Amino acid sequence: MPLYFFKLSIFNTNIMSLITANIIPGKEGKVFGTNAMEETDLIEIKKHLLTIDGIKDIQLNLDVFPKEFTVFTTKLLPITTIEHKVKTVGFHAIPKE
Repeated sequence: MPLYFFKLSIFNTNIMSLITANIIPGKEGKVFGTNAMEETDLIEIKKHLLTIDGIKDIQLNLDVFPKEFTVFTTKLLPITTIEHKVKTVGFHAIPKE
């Protein structure tokens, strides 16, 4: 195979890693599922997440199971930052595709 194919393949892998491992700033945000069941728990998660520098807003979706929240940012943030912060509240956050 030509060398340019391998360079392109590495470039695509790096771009996909950037997109899947981070929350990209914009209107769409990143949706997370959580094992929190009560509205008060989700509000507590939201309160803690809003303390992270770069998070603009959190929208809660209480009408689905499992419960979801969407994170909107003003800068590139690693998904692991969200996961770790939610764990401090006692719950889990799983990024959705």
